[in-house]
Amino acid sequence: MSFPENKLTVRSSADLATAVPYLIGFHPADGSIVVIACRDRRIVFAARDDLPAPGTPAHHLRELTAHLIPVVQRQQPITDLMIVGYGTKEHIDPALRVIDDAFTATGLAVRELLRVTESRIFSLTCSNPACCPPQGTPVDPTTSLIAVHATVAGLVARPDRAAVASRFTSVDSTGDVIRHATTEATARKAALETAGSTAVFEAGVHAVRSALRQHDNDTPLTDDEVAWLTVLLTHRPVRDLAVDLTQPHDQHVTFWAEITRRADQALVPAPATVLALTAWRCGDGVLAVMAAERALQVDPNYPLAHLLLQALHAGLPPSAFEQATTSTHPNPSIPNPNTPSEQE
Repeated sequence: MSFPENKLTVRSSADLATAVPYLIGFHPADGSIVVIACRDRRIVFAARDDLPAPGTPAHHLRELTAHLIPVVQRQQPITDLMIVGYGTKEHIDPALRVIDDAFTATGLAVRELLRVTESRIFSLTCSNPACCPPQGTPVDPTTSLIAVHATVAGLVARPDRAAVASRFTSVDSTGDVIRHATTEATARKAALETAGSTAVFEAGVHAVRSALRQHDNDTPLTDDEVAWLTVLLTHRPVRDLAVDLTQPHDQHVTFWAEITRRADQALVPAPATVLALTAWRCGDGVLAVMAAERALQVDPNYPLAHLLLQALHAGLPPSAFEQATTSTHPNPSIPNPNTPSEQE
């Protein structure tokens, strides 16, 4: 069984436990549930959520399952599922049974039910002590070839969700500097607006292209350049242009994470939403969700972030979102990305 692009082969439950953090981008905490959808023994989708706390009324678990099932069903065609829970036997095993029954009732075959407790993995579907001993199977990612191959393939498993968020959240170490640069950039944009929105858009074309080109050439943006870019991104056509020019690869994810991290707080929504879209197109749903949530923390009414988060929670593929936004928000003024700008 292999991941679709990186060709990592999973041969055992221990391999799977090692692989899960690379699938979702971080190590799940206790109380997590991970549902993995397969197509002909190839992993095509993984979703993580938090289980209700022990002692929580049963309907909370039913509500969680009612949300997960349609999300997984949208990944059709799939042939079977593997479900992994993290935590104590008393908390995880009953929840796994309920979730297993709910998925099975819909016609989805659950091939594996696994619990990870500390450094051991236990199977709820296999009673053969030769492969699934009752005391559990030790899991040591430091000695697993899965971890080695995942690292070589460029996959990263961060310690927790906070470590994912640290990629794009500011520590405010240069807050005063970026705020001053943003104030000057805002005044510069206001002066440009006297010439009309076309002038702002043309400046945005130049700023976005130059910024991406600098990043591709390993040239960091100055605070003034970050401030000017993020101010121009408040003009929706410029933001949409940035989405169009951004490519679905890790380098551009890193770029927009850096811009979001360095942006003045009030200007975070636009770059955070571009980051979310880019991460989603790269298959990093966790980062995409967290970046969209970051945009909405700053501006709860930011429309594109709302739309994106709804699509992510529904388990839709990026292509469905792109088709919807293209038909709903056409922008014929955006030039062909392969056509050089007159200002370059």
